[in-house]
Amino acid sequence: MSGEAAAALIVLGPLLLAGGFVLGRRRPSRTSDVGTPVERATFETLHTASLAAPPLRAGLTEESARKAARRLRTLLGTDALCLTDGERVLVWDGAGEHHSPHVMDQVAGLLHSGRDTAFDSACDDLDCPLRWAVAVPLTVDHRVLGSLIAYAPRESAVLARAAGEVARWVSVQLELAELDRSRTQLIEAEIKALRAQISPHFIFNSLAAIASFVRTDPERARELLLEFADFTRYSFRRRGDFTTLADELHSIDQYLALVRARFGTRLSVTLQIAPEVLPVALPFLCLQPLVENAVKHGLEGAVSSSRITISALDAGAEAEVVIEDDGTGMEPERLRSILRGEGGDSSGIGLLNVDERLRQVYGDDYGLVIDTGAGAGMKVTLRIPKYRAGVHGS
Repeated sequence: MSGEAAAALIVLGPLLLAGGFVLGRRRPSRTSDVGTPVERATFETLHTASLAAPPLRAGLTEESARKAARRLRTLLGTDALCLTDGERVLVWDGAGEHHSPHVMDQVAGLLHSGRDTAFDSACDDLDCPLRWAVAVPLTVDHRVLGSLIAYAPRESAVLARAAGEVARWVSVQLELAELDRSRTQLIEAEIKALRAQISPHFIFNSLAAIASFVRTDPERARELLLEFADFTRYSFRRRGDFTTLADELHSIDQYLALVRARFGTRLSVTLQIAPEVLPVALPFLCLQPLVENAVKHGLEGAVSSSRITISALDAGAEAEVVIEDDGTGMEPERLRSILRGEGGDSSGIGLLNVDERLRQVYGDDYGLVIDTGAGAGMKVTLRIPKYRAGVHGS
Protein backbone atom coordinates (compact mmCIF):
# COMPACT_ATOMS: atom_id res chain seq x y z
CA MET A 1 0.00 0.00 0.00
CA SER A 2 1.39 3.42 -0.96
CA GLY A 3 1.96 6.16 1.60
CA GLU A 4 -0.81 8.24 -0.02
CA ALA A 5 -3.30 5.37 0.23
CA ALA A 6 -2.41 4.75 3.87
CA ALA A 7 -2.86 8.43 4.69
CA ALA A 8 -6.24 8.44 2.92
CA LEU A 9 -7.40 5.49 5.01
CA ILE A 10 -6.35 7.25 8.22
CA VAL A 11 -8.31 10.41 7.27
CA LEU A 12 -11.38 8.60 5.95
CA GLY A 13 -11.42 5.75 8.46
CA PRO A 14 -14.07 7.17 10.84
CA LEU A 15 -16.59 7.93 8.10
CA LEU A 16 -15.83 4.70 6.23
CA LEU A 17 -16.63 2.83 9.44
CA ALA A 18 -20.02 4.51 9.42
CA GLY A 19 -20.28 3.73 5.71
CA GLY A 20 -19.59 0.07 6.49
CA PHE A 21 -22.52 0.12 8.91
CA VAL A 22 -24.67 1.55 6.10
CA LEU A 23 -23.75 -1.38 3.84
CA GLY A 24 -24.59 -3.81 6.61
CA ARG A 25 -28.00 -2.20 7.18
CA ARG A 26 -29.10 -1.16 3.68
CA ARG A 27 -29.30 -3.02 0.40
CA PRO A 28 -28.01 -0.95 -2.56
CA SER A 29 -30.82 0.31 -4.77
CA ARG A 30 -28.93 -0.73 -7.89
CA THR A 31 -25.70 -2.38 -8.88
CA SER A 32 -22.81 -0.68 -10.62
CA ASP A 33 -19.93 -1.97 -12.68
CA VAL A 34 -17.80 1.03 -11.75
CA GLY A 35 -15.16 0.13 -9.15
CA THR A 36 -15.06 -2.48 -6.43
CA PRO A 37 -17.68 -2.66 -3.66
CA VAL A 38 -15.19 -1.01 -1.29
CA GLU A 39 -14.55 1.82 -3.74
CA ARG A 40 -18.29 2.34 -4.26
CA ALA A 41 -18.86 2.34 -0.49
CA THR A 42 -16.09 4.91 -0.08
CA PHE A 43 -17.60 7.16 -2.73
CA GLU A 44 -21.14 6.89 -1.32
CA THR A 45 -19.92 7.65 2.20
CA LEU A 46 -17.90 10.69 1.12
CA HIS A 47 -20.73 11.96 -1.07
CA THR A 48 -23.25 11.70 1.78
CA ALA A 49 -20.84 13.40 4.19
CA SER A 50 -20.18 16.20 1.70
CA LEU A 51 -23.94 16.89 1.48
CA ALA A 52 -24.29 17.01 5.27
CA ALA A 53 -21.30 19.29 5.87
CA PRO A 54 -22.47 22.68 4.45
CA PRO A 55 -25.52 23.07 6.74
CA LEU A 56 -23.41 22.20 9.79
CA ARG A 57 -20.92 24.93 8.90
CA ALA A 58 -23.68 27.39 9.90
CA GLY A 59 -23.53 26.09 13.48
CA LEU A 60 -25.88 23.95 15.55
CA THR A 61 -29.29 25.47 14.89
CA GLU A 62 -32.75 24.08 14.19
CA GLU A 63 -32.40 24.85 10.48
CA SER A 64 -28.92 23.37 10.09
CA ALA A 65 -29.91 20.28 12.06
CA ARG A 66 -33.00 19.79 9.91
CA LYS A 67 -30.96 20.03 6.70
CA ALA A 68 -28.22 17.66 7.91
CA ALA A 69 -30.23 15.03 9.83
CA ARG A 70 -31.36 12.90 6.90
CA ARG A 71 -27.83 12.73 5.50
CA LEU A 72 -26.47 11.75 8.89
CA ARG A 73 -29.12 9.06 9.30
CA THR A 74 -28.25 7.73 5.83
CA LEU A 75 -24.59 7.72 6.86
CA LEU A 76 -25.45 5.57 9.89
CA GLY A 77 -28.17 3.52 8.20
CA THR A 78 -30.24 3.65 11.37
CA ASP A 79 -34.04 3.69 11.88
CA ALA A 80 -34.18 7.13 13.48
CA LEU A 81 -31.81 9.93 14.41
CA CYS A 82 -32.22 12.90 16.71
CA LEU A 83 -30.09 16.03 17.14
CA THR A 84 -30.36 18.29 20.18
CA ASP A 85 -28.68 21.39 21.47
CA GLY A 86 -28.19 21.89 25.20
CA GLU A 87 -31.84 22.66 25.86
CA ARG A 88 -34.17 21.11 23.30
CA VAL A 89 -34.64 18.68 20.44
CA LEU A 90 -33.66 20.36 17.18
CA VAL A 91 -34.79 17.67 14.76
CA TRP A 92 -36.13 14.12 14.67
CA ASP A 93 -35.60 12.16 11.46
CA GLY A 94 -37.09 8.71 10.87
CA ALA A 95 -39.61 6.48 12.62
CA GLY A 96 -40.89 6.73 16.19
CA GLU A 97 -41.16 10.49 16.63
CA HIS A 98 -43.34 9.84 19.69
CA HIS A 99 -40.03 9.27 21.55
CA SER A 100 -39.06 12.91 21.00
CA PRO A 101 -40.65 14.40 24.17
CA HIS A 102 -38.50 12.12 26.38
CA VAL A 103 -35.14 12.75 24.68
CA MET A 104 -33.90 15.65 26.81
CA ASP A 105 -34.47 13.70 30.04
CA GLN A 106 -32.59 10.70 28.60
CA VAL A 107 -29.53 12.76 27.56
CA ALA A 108 -29.43 15.11 30.59
CA GLY A 109 -26.49 13.21 32.10
CA LEU A 110 -24.59 13.22 28.80
CA LEU A 111 -25.03 16.98 28.38
CA HIS A 112 -23.61 17.46 31.86
CA SER A 113 -20.74 14.93 31.75
CA GLY A 114 -19.89 14.86 28.05
CA ARG A 115 -19.77 11.04 28.04
CA ASP A 116 -21.50 8.69 25.59
CA THR A 117 -24.55 6.85 26.87
CA ALA A 118 -26.80 4.01 25.67
CA PHE A 119 -30.29 3.24 26.87
CA ASP A 120 -33.42 1.20 26.23
CA SER A 121 -36.12 3.27 24.62
CA ALA A 122 -38.74 2.01 27.16
CA CYS A 123 -41.44 2.17 24.51
CA ASP A 124 -44.86 0.69 25.26
CA ASP A 125 -45.84 0.52 21.59
CA LEU A 126 -45.27 -3.08 20.50
CA ASP A 127 -45.18 -2.04 16.83
CA CYS A 128 -42.44 0.57 17.37
CA PRO A 129 -39.11 -0.59 15.89
CA LEU A 130 -37.06 1.62 18.23
CA ARG A 131 -35.95 -0.46 21.21
CA TRP A 132 -32.43 0.80 21.86
CA ALA A 133 -30.49 4.05 21.41
CA VAL A 134 -26.96 5.38 21.68
CA ALA A 135 -26.32 9.08 22.42
CA VAL A 136 -23.03 10.86 21.77
CA PRO A 137 -22.10 14.46 22.72
CA LEU A 138 -21.39 17.14 20.12
CA THR A 139 -18.49 19.17 21.47
CA VAL A 140 -16.50 22.24 20.50
CA ASP A 141 -13.47 23.27 22.52
CA HIS A 142 -14.36 20.82 25.28
CA ARG A 143 -17.82 22.40 25.55
CA VAL A 144 -20.87 20.17 25.03
CA LEU A 145 -23.14 21.95 22.55
CA GLY A 146 -25.67 19.15 22.12
CA SER A 147 -26.05 15.49 21.26
CA LEU A 148 -26.59 13.01 18.44
CA ILE A 149 -28.86 10.06 19.24
CA ALA A 150 -29.16 7.03 16.93
CA TYR A 151 -32.01 4.54 17.40
CA ALA A 152 -32.15 0.85 16.40
CA PRO A 153 -34.31 -2.27 16.96
CA ARG A 154 -31.66 -3.87 19.15
CA GLU A 155 -28.40 -3.17 20.93
CA SER A 156 -25.47 -2.85 18.51
CA ALA A 157 -21.81 -2.29 19.32
CA VAL A 158 -21.17 -1.40 15.66
CA LEU A 159 -23.84 1.32 15.70
CA ALA A 160 -22.45 2.66 18.98
CA ARG A 161 -18.99 2.99 17.49
CA ALA A 162 -20.26 4.39 14.18
CA ALA A 163 -22.43 6.98 15.98
CA GLY A 164 -19.40 8.06 17.99
CA GLU A 165 -17.31 8.60 14.86
CA VAL A 166 -20.09 10.48 13.05
CA ALA A 167 -20.67 12.67 16.12
CA ARG A 168 -16.96 13.51 16.20
CA TRP A 169 -17.11 14.41 12.49
CA VAL A 170 -20.15 16.63 13.17
CA SER A 171 -18.25 18.25 16.05
CA VAL A 172 -15.40 19.10 13.65
CA GLN A 173 -17.87 20.84 11.32
CA LEU A 174 -19.30 22.78 14.27
CA GLU A 175 -15.80 23.76 15.35
CA LEU A 176 -15.13 25.09 11.84
CA ALA A 177 -18.38 27.04 12.10
CA GLU A 178 -17.14 28.57 15.38
CA LEU A 179 -13.85 29.50 13.71
CA ASP A 180 -15.73 31.13 10.83
CA ARG A 181 -17.84 33.07 13.31
CA SER A 182 -14.77 34.16 15.31
CA ARG A 183 -13.03 35.23 12.12
CA THR A 184 -16.06 37.26 11.06
CA GLN A 185 -16.30 38.91 14.49
CA LEU A 186 -12.58 39.74 14.38
CA ILE A 187 -12.89 41.31 10.94
CA GLU A 188 -15.92 43.31 12.09
CA ALA A 189 -14.00 44.50 15.16
CA GLU A 190 -11.08 45.58 12.99
CA ILE A 191 -13.38 47.44 10.61
CA LYS A 192 -14.88 49.22 13.61
CA ALA A 193 -11.36 50.17 14.68
CA LEU A 194 -10.70 51.62 11.23
CA ARG A 195 -13.96 53.55 11.32
CA ALA A 196 -13.05 54.93 14.72
CA GLN A 197 -9.71 55.97 13.21
CA ILE A 198 -11.39 58.28 10.68
CA SER A 199 -10.01 61.41 12.14
CA PRO A 200 -12.33 63.98 13.70
CA HIS A 201 -9.78 66.47 12.40
CA PHE A 202 -10.34 65.22 8.84
CA ILE A 203 -14.12 65.59 9.28
CA PHE A 204 -13.72 69.07 10.79
CA ASN A 205 -11.24 70.19 8.12
CA SER A 206 -13.42 68.80 5.30
CA LEU A 207 -16.48 70.67 6.57
CA ALA A 208 -14.40 73.82 7.05
CA ALA A 209 -13.11 73.55 3.47
CA ILE A 210 -16.67 73.08 2.19
CA ALA A 211 -17.83 76.09 4.22
CA SER A 212 -15.10 78.23 2.68
CA PHE A 213 -16.67 77.73 -0.77
CA VAL A 214 -20.27 78.41 0.27
CA ARG A 215 -20.11 82.11 -0.63
CA THR A 216 -17.38 82.20 -3.25
CA ASP A 217 -18.31 79.05 -5.20
CA PRO A 218 -21.67 77.57 -4.08
CA GLU A 219 -21.68 74.92 -6.81
CA ARG A 220 -18.24 73.65 -5.69
CA ALA A 221 -19.46 73.60 -2.07
CA ARG A 222 -22.48 71.54 -3.11
CA GLU A 223 -20.31 69.03 -5.01
CA LEU A 224 -17.93 68.65 -2.08
CA LEU A 225 -20.80 68.20 0.34
CA LEU A 226 -22.13 65.36 -1.81
CA GLU A 227 -18.64 63.81 -1.95
CA PHE A 228 -18.42 64.04 1.85
CA ALA A 229 -21.85 62.43 2.30
CA ASP A 230 -21.02 59.55 -0.08
CA PHE A 231 -17.60 59.00 1.50
CA THR A 232 -18.99 58.78 5.04
CA ARG A 233 -21.93 56.61 3.89
CA TYR A 234 -19.51 54.11 2.31
CA SER A 235 -17.11 54.13 5.25
CA PHE A 236 -19.87 53.41 7.77
CA ARG A 237 -21.95 50.98 5.73
CA ARG A 238 -23.07 47.84 7.56
CA ARG A 239 -23.29 45.24 4.78
CA GLY A 240 -20.52 42.83 3.95
CA ASP A 241 -16.91 42.24 4.95
CA PHE A 242 -15.77 42.64 1.35
CA THR A 243 -16.12 45.15 -1.45
CA THR A 244 -14.87 45.53 -5.01
CA LEU A 245 -11.75 47.34 -6.08
CA ALA A 246 -13.98 49.68 -8.12
CA ASP A 247 -16.01 50.70 -5.05
CA GLU A 248 -12.92 51.10 -2.88
CA LEU A 249 -11.22 53.29 -5.49
CA HIS A 250 -14.38 55.38 -5.91
CA SER A 251 -14.42 56.04 -2.15
CA ILE A 252 -10.73 56.97 -2.29
CA ASP A 253 -11.46 59.41 -5.12
CA GLN A 254 -14.09 61.09 -2.92
CA TYR A 255 -11.63 61.23 -0.01
CA LEU A 256 -8.97 62.83 -2.23
CA ALA A 257 -11.47 65.37 -3.56
CA LEU A 258 -12.02 66.55 0.01
CA VAL A 259 -8.29 66.63 0.71
CA ARG A 260 -7.58 68.62 -2.48
CA ALA A 261 -10.29 71.12 -1.49
CA ARG A 262 -8.18 71.89 1.55
CA PHE A 263 -4.63 71.72 0.17
CA GLY A 264 -5.23 72.78 -3.43
CA THR A 265 -2.19 72.48 -5.68
CA ARG A 266 0.05 71.29 -2.84
CA LEU A 267 -1.24 67.75 -3.49
CA SER A 268 -0.89 66.02 -6.84
CA VAL A 269 -2.40 62.56 -7.37
CA THR A 270 -1.73 60.21 -10.30
CA LEU A 271 -3.98 57.21 -10.90
CA GLN A 272 -3.14 54.23 -13.11
CA ILE A 273 -5.98 51.72 -13.08
CA ALA A 274 -6.40 48.68 -15.33
CA PRO A 275 -10.15 48.26 -16.06
CA GLU A 276 -9.94 44.45 -15.89
CA VAL A 277 -9.12 44.48 -12.15
CA LEU A 278 -12.04 46.72 -11.09
CA PRO A 279 -14.39 43.78 -10.29
CA VAL A 280 -11.79 42.09 -8.03
CA ALA A 281 -13.09 41.60 -4.46
CA LEU A 282 -11.01 42.61 -1.44
CA PRO A 283 -11.55 43.28 2.29
CA PHE A 284 -13.68 46.35 2.98
CA LEU A 285 -11.78 49.56 3.84
CA CYS A 286 -8.51 47.95 2.82
CA LEU A 287 -7.04 50.70 0.63
CA GLN A 288 -8.43 53.88 2.20
CA PRO A 289 -6.16 53.73 5.32
CA LEU A 290 -3.13 53.31 3.04
CA VAL A 291 -4.07 56.35 0.97
CA GLU A 292 -4.78 58.35 4.12
CA ASN A 293 -1.33 57.36 5.37
CA ALA A 294 0.22 58.52 2.08
CA VAL A 295 -1.58 61.87 2.30
CA LYS A 296 -0.49 62.41 5.88
CA HIS A 297 3.17 61.57 5.31
CA GLY A 298 3.21 63.21 1.90
CA LEU A 299 2.09 66.57 3.25
CA GLU A 300 3.84 66.50 6.64
CA GLY A 301 6.46 69.16 6.53
CA ALA A 302 6.13 69.56 2.75
CA VAL A 303 7.46 72.94 1.73
CA SER A 304 5.75 73.17 -1.63
CA SER A 305 3.93 70.11 -2.90
CA SER A 306 3.59 66.36 -2.62
CA ARG A 307 2.86 63.68 -5.18
CA ILE A 308 0.93 60.46 -4.58
CA THR A 309 0.70 57.68 -7.14
CA ILE A 310 -1.96 54.98 -6.97
CA SER A 311 -1.87 52.06 -9.40
CA ALA A 312 -3.99 48.93 -9.68
CA LEU A 313 -2.65 46.62 -12.38
CA ASP A 314 -3.37 43.18 -13.77
CA ALA A 315 -0.78 40.61 -12.61
CA GLY A 316 -2.17 37.36 -13.99
CA ALA A 317 -4.07 35.55 -11.24
CA GLU A 318 -3.73 38.61 -9.00
CA ALA A 319 -4.32 42.34 -8.96
CA GLU A 320 -1.32 44.37 -7.80
CA VAL A 321 -2.06 47.64 -6.02
CA VAL A 322 0.73 50.14 -5.30
CA ILE A 323 0.33 53.34 -3.27
CA GLU A 324 3.42 55.56 -3.27
CA ASP A 325 4.19 59.00 -1.86
CA ASP A 326 7.27 61.24 -1.85
CA GLY A 327 6.78 62.41 1.72
CA THR A 328 8.63 62.04 5.00
CA GLY A 329 8.63 58.21 5.13
CA MET A 330 9.78 56.56 8.34
CA GLU A 331 12.67 54.61 9.81
CA PRO A 332 12.47 50.89 8.87
CA GLU A 333 12.78 49.88 12.52
CA ARG A 334 9.80 52.00 13.46
CA LEU A 335 7.82 50.39 10.63
CA ARG A 336 8.76 46.90 11.84
CA SER A 337 7.64 47.86 15.33
CA ILE A 338 4.26 49.04 14.01
CA LEU A 339 3.71 45.82 12.04
CA ARG A 340 4.56 43.79 15.14
CA GLY A 341 1.72 45.59 16.91
CA GLU A 342 4.03 47.39 19.31
CA GLY A 343 2.33 50.75 19.07
CA GLY A 344 2.16 53.60 16.67
CA ASP A 345 0.09 56.61 15.71
CA SER A 346 -3.25 56.36 13.92
CA SER A 347 -1.60 55.83 10.54
CA GLY A 348 0.46 53.03 12.04
CA ILE A 349 -2.71 51.42 13.37
CA GLY A 350 -4.13 51.58 9.83
CA LEU A 351 -1.07 49.83 8.34
CA LEU A 352 -1.19 47.08 10.96
CA ASN A 353 -4.93 46.65 10.58
CA VAL A 354 -4.78 46.23 6.80
CA ASP A 355 -1.76 43.92 6.97
CA GLU A 356 -3.46 41.62 9.49
CA ARG A 357 -6.74 41.46 7.58
CA LEU A 358 -5.00 40.62 4.30
CA ARG A 359 -3.14 37.77 6.01
CA GLN A 360 -6.32 36.47 7.66
CA VAL A 361 -8.22 36.36 4.36
CA TYR A 362 -5.52 35.29 1.90
CA GLY A 363 -2.69 33.83 4.00
CA ASP A 364 0.69 35.08 5.18
CA ASP A 365 2.03 35.38 1.63
CA TYR A 366 -0.34 38.31 1.04
CA GLY A 367 0.72 40.80 3.71
CA LEU A 368 1.77 44.35 2.88
CA VAL A 369 5.16 44.93 1.26
CA ILE A 370 6.46 48.36 2.34
CA ASP A 371 9.55 50.19 1.11
CA THR A 372 10.45 53.28 3.10
CA GLY A 373 13.17 55.25 4.81
CA ALA A 374 13.51 58.52 6.70
CA GLY A 375 12.88 61.30 4.17
CA ALA A 376 12.56 58.78 1.34
CA GLY A 377 8.79 58.54 1.03
CA MET A 378 6.86 55.29 1.25
CA LYS A 379 5.78 52.66 -1.26
CA VAL A 380 3.11 50.16 -0.17
CA THR A 381 2.40 47.14 -2.39
CA LEU A 382 -0.34 44.59 -1.91
CA ARG A 383 -1.38 41.63 -4.05
CA ILE A 384 -5.01 40.54 -4.20
CA PRO A 385 -6.01 37.16 -5.69
CA LYS A 386 -8.67 37.66 -8.34
CA TYR A 387 -10.58 34.63 -7.12
CA ARG A 388 -10.71 33.25 -3.59
CA ALA A 389 -13.43 31.04 -2.07
CA GLY A 390 -15.67 33.00 0.30
CA VAL A 391 -14.46 36.42 -0.92
CA HIS A 392 -17.20 38.21 -2.84
CA GLY A 393 -17.70 41.93 -3.33
CA SER A 394 -21.00 43.37 -2.11
